[in-house]
Amino acid sequence: MGDDAILFDVTDGLAHLTLNRPARLNAVDPDAIHRWRDLAHEIAERSDIAAVLFDANGRAFCAGGDVVAMSQLAAGEPDAGRIIEQLADVIHEGHRVLRASTKPIVAAVQGPVAGGGLGFMLVADLVVASERATFASRYADVGLTPDCGVSTLLPEAVGARRALELTLTSRTLTAAEALEWGLVNEVVAPEHLQSRARTIAASWLDGAAAAFGQAKRLVHAGATRSFEESLDDEARTIGAAFETPYARAAIAAFADPTARRPTT
Repeated sequence: MGDDAILFDVTDGLAHLTLNRPARLNAVDPDAIHRWRDLAHEIAERSDIAAVLFDANGRAFCAGGDVVAMSQLAAGEPDAGRIIEQLADVIHEGHRVLRASTKPIVAAVQGPVAGGGLGFMLVADLVVASERATFASRYADVGLTPDCGVSTLLPEAVGARRALELTLTSRTLTAAEALEWGLVNEVVAPEHLQSRARTIAASWLDGAAAAFGQAKRLVHAGATRSFEESLDDEARTIGAAFETPYARAAIAAFADPTARRPTT
């Protein structure tokens, strides 16, 4: 498997995940798809990972699936659609694992995002975009329908009307428009993109890392269950958080400003 399709390393609690097919605008081929799924599980399961920085090499962030590679794979197959469905299932497994994990993710988007790339980007909990980034659907251009969670993640971010506008037309959003729509959280100058994303990730590592992760989990879970279930989960989670040394020290410092501030 081509491990270089997605680069991965972990340093001091921060996992760094980098799409690395710049010649193909970081569109994912079968090797990259399987590596994405495997890395998602590794990130979710490793106790030494507290946060994730997700970015890409080259001029584009992600063009979604590599349609050329997939069409070559399915060429001549009597059930080509089933092959594509199975590949989508592998991507989606990775997305599900990362969304359900307690590891907050920040994406640094340096350039164009299209098609399923929107889904890859929106798996992140916060998105920082360069002023040079653009955002488009492009599914209809090749006669395909959304995948990579786009039909859920896009309306979740921008609302159903705007999600339909993006998926049913050829509109391309600028970074400024994406910020106005709520598709990204911040827009910065290209030279500040990496430093800003790393600052966000560092704030998760330097603070109550476990609390940030559980907050992420609660917010995402709340969209798929009853209010009563969310309330019960919140009660259990805040009770457990209250018992942690960090929370006890932080509460003491809040009550008494002269008390020593907690460290992780």
